[in-house]
Amino acid sequence: MSEGSMMDRRLLLQGAAASAVLLAQGCATAQVSTNERTAITKAIASGHNDTVSRLQQWIANPSIAAENRNMPGGADYMKKLALDAGFQHAEVIPTDGHPGVFATMDNGAKTWFGIYFMYDVKQFDPAEWTSPPLEARVIDKPGFGKVMMGRGAVNQKGPQTAFLAALHALRAVGKKPPVNLVLVAEGEEEIASPHFHQVVQNPKVLPAIQKCVGIIIPSASQARSGQVTISLGAKGAVELELVSSAEKWGRGPAQDLHSSQKARVDSPAWHLVSALNSLVTPDGNTPAIEGWFEKVRPLTAREQELVTIAAQSTNESEAKASAGVKRWIDDLDYRSSIERLVSQPTVNIQGLVGGYTGPGGKTILPTRVLAKIDLRLVPNMTREDCIAKLKAHLAKHGFGDIDVNVSGGYDPTETAEDSQVIQAQLAVLKAAGAPASLYPRNAGSWPGSVFTGPPLKIPAGQFGLGYGQGAHAPDEFYLIESAIPKVAGLDAVTMGFVDYLYEIAARS
Repeated sequence: MSEGSMMDRRLLLQGAAASAVLLAQGCATAQVSTNERTAITKAIASGHNDTVSRLQQWIANPSIAAENRNMPGGADYMKKLALDAGFQHAEVIPTDGHPGVFATMDNGAKTWFGIYFMYDVKQFDPAEWTSPPLEARVIDKPGFGKVMMGRGAVNQKGPQTAFLAALHALRAVGKKPPVNLVLVAEGEEEIASPHFHQVVQNPKVLPAIQKCVGIIIPSASQARSGQVTISLGAKGAVELELVSSAEKWGRGPAQDLHSSQKARVDSPAWHLVSALNSLVTPDGNTPAIEGWFEKVRPLTAREQELVTIAAQSTNESEAKASAGVKRWIDDLDYRSSIERLVSQPTVNIQGLVGGYTGPGGKTILPTRVLAKIDLRLVPNMTREDCIAKLKAHLAKHGFGDIDVNVSGGYDPTETAEDSQVIQAQLAVLKAAGAPASLYPRNAGSWPGSVFTGPPLKIPAGQFGLGYGQGAHAPDEFYLIESAIPKVAGLDAVTMGFVDYLYEIAARS
């Protein structure tokens, strides 16, 4: 055996030992006996291969809202997964867009709890992957252990499959979950959830969620150090396209024109570039849309404290490596970069589309170009107010002809630190020996505001042990058997969800 192989073997054994500890330790307040816990742990281990297979089959069945790919099939499959896991009732909920799924499991408990799933995934180009993105192969990844590589592996099918595995394990030992469950799933999260509110507000669904003491989205929340960061919210998001066309502008060519004519013909492409430049400061880092910051709530003293704790308890080099960067903007120090990450709204260009983009040149002056934009919002900004401000800004600066086509979006979400959803997470992680810290808000987004805002106003969060990388990127993976000390593999993640449900029940 080579020295490298021996090291990989040692790491795998260390990670396996760490996972065993995470499995063996329980939450002090959970109402489950030692014998029951042992039986559940064995059931999880016995069902490991089935869980892996279930995740592989789900990855092989992608639903991609942006491409309108397999959306009805994805909803039907989500319904099947729910029924297989023991939900007594599950149905597909139609919307004006792609459907959602609603399921309930009445276990005769006094407490109802909500679970949010997404069954859609991001687009992918197989040529960019080292392993076929829909085959979901389990591979050895040096320094990590055994991982499953595939689109949706960590975002979010892996963590969601682990949650379902917890329900399968409980049923295998003849034990009902300690809480009743309401599951709501959507197929449009990756296009900013334009119709999810219709799922939640459906007259069949809303009364069920109103009974819940809170709701979570399963996630893989551990860093390589084993640290878990618990976010007390998430930024809001708006996805849109800005389209500059000669037809709407009244200037430029009616169709793509030979570029020699640029000497006397206006360019919709340069018109769009000018509009984009007006949206931000010259360095591109701060929104310059009129009134953009007038509703932004500054960080509270407690949030500032949490930023400081985050800077002290996490590793800057690891953060930079994960982001693939060498410097933060303005060469900020680590704490300042975190403060900016959690507190600042953004205007981001996802992509620019227009004209000729093939090999070589084509020397044309395009008649139509567009920019794909996402906006990240912080408290107390709202989706509708920001869209109105963007349109007003464009009109004021001479770009009123540019179409603003909004495809989806939602407001920021916040959940109180002392809420049952958050405190139960802290208790479970402490009992499992996983270091945890609170964080003001996730810089990414999920439609938690549908739950935390009116009419529901219930706590909502993200929870889950485990690890993965590559969400939205090539070679996305989810950790199955951990070679990383203190980081949970799939079985320990599954037990973490069992513990969380018991902790919620104990606190109700």
